[in-house]
Amino acid sequence: MSIRHGLLALLERGQMYGYQLRSAFEESTGSTWPLNIGQVYTTLARLERDGLVRSLPESEAGQRPYEITDAGRADLALWFATPISRADRPRDELSIKLALALTTPGVDVRAVVQTQRSATMRALQEFTRLKYASDKPEDLPWRLVLDAMIFQAEAEVRWLDHCETSLVRHRPAPSRPAPHPEAVDRADEEARR
Repeated sequence: MSIRHGLLALLERGQMYGYQLRSAFEESTGSTWPLNIGQVYTTLARLERDGLVRSLPESEAGQRPYEITDAGRADLALWFATPISRADRPRDELSIKLALALTTPGVDVRAVVQTQRSATMRALQEFTRLKYASDKPEDLPWRLVLDAMIFQAEAEVRWLDHCETSLVRHRPAPSRPAPHPEAVDRADEEARR
């Protein structure tokens, strides 16, 4: 999720200052994506620079609220109307890790898979516990985020099962010993002739 669009969506509710935005963002996502207050203010500065929000005068307490502009509303509406592309999502560190583990000497790939499966199963159990901890109507946004996390964890477990099955079938090609340096030098000399 874009922090930029998350803040715009929150400002669509009404004027807020940085700490209110951070709290509302974390509340809306069930604290599954904690925000650093620095991220909030950096993003607000960019949004203001781009004309999507405007800052208002400071309150007596020294807090500067922000409000969404018409351009910000248009950008937010476009974001909600546009599907998220698979190419827009961050790289999948786990698949990269396993691909590298397969090609790195001395790495027990099965152990990497098993360690990840155990961690994912623990996370899945925790997400499920959290989902059923409350059924108040106002918790629906948080439960939907948890549902997405549960589905992603279940898919990851299925993918790890697939990886493990593929590893059982995989027969690495026999490695060839590196040629002796003198043999390489002789081959180079012969090639030059």
